Amino acid sequence: MTPTLSIIIPALNEAKSIDHTLQSARASVRATDLNVELIVVDGGSTDDTISLAKPLADQVIESPRGRARQMNTGAATAQGKYLLFLHADTTLPADAGKQLEVVFTRKSAWGRFDVKISGQSRMLPVVAFMMNTRSRLTGIATGDQAMFVRRDLFESIGRFADQPLMEDIELSKRLIEQARPVCLKGPVQTSGRRWESRGVWRTIALMWRLRWRYWRGESADQLAKEYHSWV
Repeated sequence: MTPTLSIIIPALNEAKSIDHTLQSARASVRATDLNVELIVVDGGSTDDTISLAKPLADQVIESPRGRARQMNTGAATAQGKYLLFLHADTTLPADAGKQLEVVFTRKSAWGRFDVKISGQSRMLPVVAFMMNTRSRLTGIATGDQAMFVRRDLFESIGRFADQPLMEDIELSKRLIEQARPVCLKGPVQTSGRRWESRGVWRTIALMWRLRWRYWRGESADQLAKEYHSWV
C-alpha cells in the first residue's frame, strides 16, 4: 500500500534524541488510518545515531551533509503522498496524526504546526509565541515547525534549494506562491538547546539579523558562515 505520509528526519549526531523522536512520531499516528513511513537521513554521524535509528525507522539512509540535501535525499526515496520534514530534536504531538488526517482529507497543499520550545529559560515560550504569530501573519514557516507538503507540489517547485541556511524560508516563499499554509495548533516540541547555550536574546538578535539580510538579498552561503562561526 502506498504510504499516505512519509516523515523525513535529517540527522547528524543526534543519538541523545533520535529514539525519542522516532517513537513519538510512530505513536502520534497509531490511532489513525494513515499509512506512514519513517525515514532517517544521516549526514555522517560519528555517534550512535544510525544504530539507534535502524530498529525504529522504516529506512535509514545516508546523504552528503547539509539539512537541505539530506531532506531532498529523503524525499527522493519517500513514497508518501505527503511529506513531513521533522528535525531530529523535535517531537510531534500525540494527536498529530488526527490533525493531519483532516488536512489530507481536504487535500490541502502544505502547512506546518505551531511550536513549543523546551528548556529552562522563561523567554522560550515568548520566542515560540513570536515564531507562531509571525508564521500565521506572513505564511513563512521554519523547519522547527515540522513543515508538511503534498509530494507532487514539492516536486513541482524544485524541492529544497541546495543551500546551507534558510532552506525552510526559501521553500516557504515558493510554496506561498501556490497556496497559503495550513497552520495546525499542534504543538510540536523542539529543543531549546541552541537558544540557551548562547543566550536567548543573543540568539533572537542573530536570527532576526540573518533573516533580514537574507530578505535583502545576501547569499545563504555567506550568512551560513556567520551563523556557524557563532554557534
